[in-house]
Amino acid sequence: MQQAQSAEPQDFDRVLTSMCTEPHPRAREAAERFLATNPGDPGTYGTVADLETEAVELLGEIAGLSDPAGYVSSGGTESNIQAVRIARNRADTDEPNVVAPTSAHFSFHKAAELLGVELRTAPTADHRAGVAAMAELVDDDTVAVIGVAGSTEYGVVDPIPAIADLAADAGALCHVDAAWGGFYLPFTGHDWHFGHADIDTLTIDPHKAGRAAVPAGGLLARSDSLFDDLAVDTPYLESTAQITLTGTRSGAGVASAVAAMDAMWPGGYRDQYERAMANAEWLADALASRGHDVFGPELPLVTADLSVPMTDELRERGWRVSKTGSGELRIVCMPHVTRSMLRSFVADLDWY
Repeated sequence: MQQAQSAEPQDFDRVLTSMCTEPHPRAREAAERFLATNPGDPGTYGTVADLETEAVELLGEIAGLSDPAGYVSSGGTESNIQAVRIARNRADTDEPNVVAPTSAHFSFHKAAELLGVELRTAPTADHRAGVAAMAELVDDDTVAVIGVAGSTEYGVVDPIPAIADLAADAGALCHVDAAWGGFYLPFTGHDWHFGHADIDTLTIDPHKAGRAAVPAGGLLARSDSLFDDLAVDTPYLESTAQITLTGTRSGAGVASAVAAMDAMWPGGYRDQYERAMANAEWLADALASRGHDVFGPELPLVTADLSVPMTDELRERGWRVSKTGSGELRIVCMPHVTRSMLRSFVADLDWY
């Protein structure tokens, strides 16, 4: 007990690989105030239920949807699982499949296993979804087609309008995973959201670049009716039905998401994106000038072909870094990553 009381959380001064970051001060305060409330019982906890409605409206504004449906989830994994669950439950087939690029987040593999859905993955070109390759995997049993708007390994944005057209032609739902990219993409020229394409559901996480406290994910849908097949009766609660995957949820995530978005949308998020991109571009240039093969940044994420021993040495010096599935060093320029941090990092690289 003494150790738990005295333990301090890890700081962010050498964290270069996480897609979470330090919460906005207002988000931190709001999370503490609503820590014990339960959005899973909205009939009892009416204030946090109202805040969740506000959170969904704000997320809809960011994602190009004027009358959004949705809720604050535990994160991208839950939202992606729920999107696949919606697609499966609405479809008229006993052998449902979902088509996605190989760059899709590993949560879709979890979804396929949990829901008894076949996941079909198509090869990418330069880490971006190939629509023609995806089309070859679509058939009459395809219930959803997935696009990624800000991939977690390379920060790439798929051709979302073309993927939405493919889904429409197949009579399938179109889901976009913008869990990480969603709070950067409004300030780019990418077509990625409900206003750009006829997509059905979208994942966007306030607890990543949105600066909310963890956990605070988001699942949006074009229509409330998309959630109808998820509803289960809740006879002992004041509310009569529930569409979420989890039951009890802390109101901390809901309240912190609203607080962060109120404080930062849109100007604060724009400034944050511009700083992050400038840092990512600086890092990419610094690595390329040292002879490394660099990919990105399309969004504030850079990969480079450092050797595995060098990556291990960096970890021994306290840098929290990771590798892609192909072994490249992967750096995510989240809001806590400063130019000073990156200069120190590159200096340590030069030491080797």
